Amino acid sequence: MKIVATANRKMLDTWKSLGPRYLPFADAATEDLPLGRLMRLSMFQWSIGMAAVLLTGTLNRVMIVELGVPTSLVALMVAIPVLAAPFRALIGHRSDTYKSALGVRRVPYIWLGTILQFGGLAIMPFALLLLQSQTTGPEWAGPAGALLAFLLTGLGMHMAQTAGLALATDLSAEENRPRVVALMYVMLLVGMLIASIVFAILLRNYSPLILIKVVQGAAVVTVVLNVICLWKQEPRNPVATRHNRETPRFSEAFAAYRKEKGTIRLLVAVALGAGAFSMQDVLLEPYGGEVLKLTVSQTTLLTAIWAAGTLLGFAHAGRALQKGANMYRLAALGLVAGITGFSAIIFSEPLHAANLFRTGAGIIGFGGGLFAVCTMLAAMDIAEKSDNGLAIGAWGAVQATAIGLGLAAGGLIRDGVNSLVAGAEPGAALSAPAAGYSVVYHLEIGLLFAALAALGPLAARRSIPNQTRSPRFGLAEMPG
Repeated sequence: MKIVATANRKMLDTWKSLGPRYLPFADAATEDLPLGRLMRLSMFQWSIGMAAVLLTGTLNRVMIVELGVPTSLVALMVAIPVLAAPFRALIGHRSDTYKSALGVRRVPYIWLGTILQFGGLAIMPFALLLLQSQTTGPEWAGPAGALLAFLLTGLGMHMAQTAGLALATDLSAEENRPRVVALMYVMLLVGMLIASIVFAILLRNYSPLILIKVVQGAAVVTVVLNVICLWKQEPRNPVATRHNRETPRFSEAFAAYRKEKGTIRLLVAVALGAGAFSMQDVLLEPYGGEVLKLTVSQTTLLTAIWAAGTLLGFAHAGRALQKGANMYRLAALGLVAGITGFSAIIFSEPLHAANLFRTGAGIIGFGGGLFAVCTMLAAMDIAEKSDNGLAIGAWGAVQATAIGLGLAAGGLIRDGVNSLVAGAEPGAALSAPAAGYSVVYHLEIGLLFAALAALGPLAARRSIPNQTRSPRFGLAEMPG
């Protein structure tokens, strides 16, 4: 027994030494926030990831192909959750200043977001089926029901995620906060991966009844996951939530946050960079198939290549920030990497170089991950006088809105350009379908240069006083 105990101790010591060395976020847990509690807290990100996959990866395809819903209406409904994104700053502020005799301020907003998400998913399959084959009632009932379902789901996702990330930062020690935030985002990716596999298996033999079961099952799982996540997480603090305390209005709190040096410049850079990186999200696989003639299997691997690049960006940010690197310069490096990646994709078409295209996709993932992580850390670090909810909400509102607009703009520009050059000769300078994609990619490069210009004065600073508060990087800082 003594030999076994000694061997186990050696294995544990070896794992502890390997974890922080090769996994930058392995040491996110602390004595006050142990790994079990931290992983349980991250489960709200699983429900967010599941809903995101359902909305953008499953239902859009089902609506267009199986239900025959017009593509324009599907695009509108998928974009509906973006309407809730600008309210993330308000949601964060309200959770910061919530007054309650129970002594909790984050849990009510996470729970309200959970209920909204549950309600949206619960009515969604019936609204979609009504949209497909409505036999009674006014004609607007189907589209109105579907739009309401998507709006409720999107609003619930934004509310639960904003308050959840704020709770994670509240519970973590100040010096450990970046690693905790990064962990939260990795759990989001894990949730999306698991959900996509499960949905693919369940919908293998599609039927309307199976669709209802899957979507409403996701609604139930959302509630179950978030109940487990919230159980005994937020400590009661009646002093911080007492009814007679003075709290600033949202306009006052946001004005104070906006006055912090560099805040507006940073948020402008976030908007430009997030919009630029997101315009290609719906175009990467079609570009590989239409322009480079890659097979379905080959284009499917592009997501894995992009994800691998994103994780490399996270890892590089973790190691660099742990060594005291300037977070603004790291964000600028992410923008430069994005410019390089998009240039590689553009040149892959005239060179007929599929491997160059794959390399560009990986570099884009690396740059996007590095940029998103470092700008969120910078947004939190700027806000000395603001609470976590407002800082996370402001960053999330700008980022999510820019992503939604970028997604819509990318598809519209691509279709518009291709329609203009549809009759061009094969040897013309611009010919469909490559022309539409090329214009979008060039526009993305231009937006990345604009983001660099906005970020430049911040990256030029030799020292950042506040950065010493969070020298190490963690999972909870990743975007949501």
